[in-house]
Amino acid sequence: MRLINRKPDRVVAILIGAIPFALAIGSYAVGSAIRRAENPADKLLPSLSAMAEAFARMAVEADKRSGDYLLWVDTAASLERLFYGMAIAALLAVVIGAVIGILPLGRAFFSPFVAAFSLIPPITVLPILFIVLGLGEAAKVGLIVVGTAPLMIRAVAQAILDLPREEIIRAQTLGASSLQLTMRVVLPQMWPHLIRAVRMGLVPAWIFLVSAEAIAATEGLGYRIFLVRRYLAMDVIIPYVVWITVLAYVIDRVLAILSRRLFPWAHLTGDGL
Repeated sequence: MRLINRKPDRVVAILIGAIPFALAIGSYAVGSAIRRAENPADKLLPSLSAMAEAFARMAVEADKRSGDYLLWVDTAASLERLFYGMAIAALLAVVIGAVIGILPLGRAFFSPFVAAFSLIPPITVLPILFIVLGLGEAAKVGLIVVGTAPLMIRAVAQAILDLPREEIIRAQTLGASSLQLTMRVVLPQMWPHLIRAVRMGLVPAWIFLVSAEAIAATEGLGYRIFLVRRYLAMDVIIPYVVWITVLAYVIDRVLAILSRRLFPWAHLTGDGL
């Protein structure tokens, strides 16, 4: 059998997928041991046990000054900002993306602007957002929206444009109005593409969230990382980075499972992601 046709079963796939993680952890442990053998006070590569202790301390021990469990306070603050930013971006993607994908006049009106706006480096807009919206939550949420909405709008619009033209013609032949065509033909097929667009937008959303929290925040995962960096507290920074990765992965997997459960017909070909 050709190698291209060989597919591992679920258990084998899990084991194969675990190998790069094991190699990465093992390589880090070896590098950390070598550095600490030369300098026991080395802070650049703390041991795995030191990072586990620091993570546990942030998670289960109340802060002496505030009385808060810092990991969970930071996580809740970051997830709230992420949720509001992605929700607003998704709403814009549904409305503007549908208009671009369905109506030629809407496409002529919105497409050039969205295409131009998507080329603006979102991080350069952050000072403007802080000036206009202040240093509160609105600016942080706004940066997520600015950074993800154009990508999601274009993804949704393109998905609508890629719908089989025969379906549109058939609906019009049966007398469907533009509104009926939108509600009964386009929108039902748009939702899985919207979820896919949200998943695509999560990566830049996390980048912009951490960037905004690093500049102006009093709590949040990005804020904590940049707060402790001045002390070279890598035993806190690395676990926080890993925690952000775990959160991002869980959110992505939840959206993927939700899409498969709600729209199984959209995952009939290929293995999917």
